[in-house]
Amino acid sequence: MPVYEIELSKQAAKFIDKQTPKLKKRIAQLLVKLQENPYRRDLDIKKLRHFENDYRLRIGKFRLLYTIFEERLLIYFFKADSRGDVYK
Repeated sequence: MPVYEIELSKQAAKFIDKQTPKLKKRIAQLLVKLQENPYRRDLDIKKLRHFENDYRLRIGKFRLLYTIFEERLLIYFFKADSRGDVYK
């Protein structure tokens, strides 16, 4: 299976940058797993309703929203925030 490229929006990168070193490491590990297969069943991933290729990755109380561009083998994280604020 091909390896996907990961790209972060400015907002998502800034959010991850503000987190504790322990959480940053956990996020990095999950992103590596996603690169191998963005549809993994062992991660807490859900497809967003009303959107074609948008998903959310749950990491504790945080959510990372991303879009999968199959034709470019790209996973683009467009938003990251706490559970209550990410969907606004």
